Amino acid sequence: MKTKLLLFALITLLVTAYSTAQDRTTIYAKDGEISDNLDLKAVASVFGESSNLQDFERRLNDPRLQLSNLDLNYDNQVDYLRVIESVENRTHVIIIQAVLGRDMFQDVATIDVEKDRYNTISIQVVGDVFMYGPNYIYEPVYYRTPAIYASFWIGNYRPYYSRWNWNYYPTYYYTWNPFPVYRYRRNINHCINAHNSYRYVSYRSSYRAPQIYASKRNNAFERRYPDYSFSRRNNDVVNHYELERSRDNRDVYSDNKNGTRNQANTDRNYSASRRYADNNNYSIDNTIQHRNENIARTETAVRKETKRNYIENSEYNRRASTKRNEVENNFENRRSQSSREYSAQKTTAPSENRNSETYKDVSRNEKKSYGKREYKGENRRI
Repeated sequence: MKTKLLLFALITLLVTAYSTAQDRTTIYAKDGEISDNLDLKAVASVFGESSNLQDFERRLNDPRLQLSNLDLNYDNQVDYLRVIESVENRTHVIIIQAVLGRDMFQDVATIDVEKDRYNTISIQVVGDVFMYGPNYIYEPVYYRTPAIYASFWIGNYRPYYSRWNWNYYPTYYYTWNPFPVYRYRRNINHCINAHNSYRYVSYRSSYRAPQIYASKRNNAFERRYPDYSFSRRNNDVVNHYELERSRDNRDVYSDNKNGTRNQANTDRNYSASRRYADNNNYSIDNTIQHRNENIARTETAVRKETKRNYIENSEYNRRASTKRNEVENNFENRRSQSSREYSAQKTTAPSENRNSETYKDVSRNEKKSYGKREYKGENRRI
């Protein structure tokens, strides 16, 4: 039972996710501007590089170039673009149609190629009114004559009519998913030959071309979504050209606004940096001033201390010198006194010796005299 419940929950989750993805794809496709998904300048560029209309159709649907990003049937696949041609005298009208279903086609653009009586060839790429608005026309000026011109005016010319249809495509073709518009617009520039020039005009130079095209027009998408015309999608502009210009003006305004904001931010940052630098310089100056004051106070204290030490040392030296002098004087005095005493002793010693000798002589004489007296006495006693 638990296994069945788990399996049922898993299936429900997958179905819900698939439905959500489908809804998201549909919303994405219908919310974008249709005319942004096929650049007519790129169409004109590859037309001038093609050798014939069959080669032109191949280039339009080449998966490597991915020239188109149209998904008009909302199947999340880029629609195949087929090419058909209608000719009257010297006027060729090449019609580009998106294949939406079996025998369901929507005209996207036409290419009018006409040669006048002076053999001057004119070419205009005209966007469909429902897709691009009225009078959205480009006149390409090729830097060299396209090879495809040579195939138009030959004997027994047969107009080209594509044989490809819904689910019946050439072998080189395979479908791909449409890109976001911003990515398509960025990548499509690689398909536009910069050596050519593309001039926008608001009128058709051939009066025959509109009459020829009127009998060949297909508008399956227009019939299905009649309220989704360019004029309904964009009320404030006439055609896609004015839409691009309004975008450019908004981009310029946005750039100017961003530039002004950036300039204001730059000025503000500069002012803040200036204030910070001034404060920093003020702090540095104060630091230097305080350091100089500290150094000055230190030097003054050192000088005072040195002077005091010098005075103390001088006083000490003076006292030491005085004491040394006193010691030396005392020593000299003692030495002088000792010398005098020694001299006095030396002087007195001979006198004493003489007195001693005299005393000795007197004593000796007295003894001699006494001896004589005693001798005389003895003799007298005898």
